[in-house]
Amino acid sequence: MSVRRLDPIQPESFVFTADNLDWATMTISKYPEGRQASAVISLLWRAQEQSGGWLPEPAIRYVAQMLDMAYIRVLEVATFYTMFNLSPVGKHYVQLCGTTPCWLRGADALKEVCRREIGEPGHVSADGMFSWQEVECLGACVNAPMVQINFDFFEDLDAESLTKVLAEFRAGGTPKPGPQDDRINSAPAGGPTTLTDVHLYDGNYRKVWAGEAFAAGETATAGGGADAQEPIKKGKPKSVQTGERKPKGTPRGADADSADEAATHASTAPGEAVPPGAAPQSDGGKE
Repeated sequence: MSVRRLDPIQPESFVFTADNLDWATMTISKYPEGRQASAVISLLWRAQEQSGGWLPEPAIRYVAQMLDMAYIRVLEVATFYTMFNLSPVGKHYVQLCGTTPCWLRGADALKEVCRREIGEPGHVSADGMFSWQEVECLGACVNAPMVQINFDFFEDLDAESLTKVLAEFRAGGTPKPGPQDDRINSAPAGGPTTLTDVHLYDGNYRKVWAGEAFAAGETATAGGGADAQEPIKKGKPKSVQTGERKPKGTPRGADADSADEAATHASTAPGEAVPPGAAPQSDGGKE
């Protein structure tokens, strides 16, 4: 893991806005007395949002004071988690997944688009609109390759579609997130390939599964044909049909008393008494 350092250019101070201060106070109150440090990630995240997508050093110090934590402890959290940006980012922060599934599906071509349209990783474009960074898996592998821009996923990208997305942002628009081709959510590309029979969803197969009879000329598939199917006949055991359920043989444990008595007579000498249920006793082979 690369070393993460604070940006060399920092603002002089940081304080929460009134609304964010109220939110922070409420968040801290969720934790028991003495456990306020549990709110550190939440407060750092809100401070990053207020700062325009990055976490300045004065904000780290401010959160440490609010939670009565040692400054170094809060700094450790901020520098450990990559969700916290330690340098300024563009208005539209592009996180490009370069992990294996996205790489195999063309992530390298997307990196070239970002270099051409924005600049090198970590660089904020001259107009302040964009910055980008390569990140680890963002969990949309089935729609690879993909990027996250601010809080939205843009999936099933290629060089052309990513260029269009960036151009729309630059023009002040809001591109539609999700797959950028004809895929629906995470369904198979090109449409479904299984369970495509419309009669699976119109109730026509219900009678088949329920074992009900069809009306004259009615089949499981509209119009009949080779796929026509007769109702499934479900057999029932005779004991269920007649209401009789007679067990076969003697119920387990019913002959316990007679078994104990037989064991007693077989394993004891005359005159010796053995409690019912006791293990048979042996004389060790003595005459």
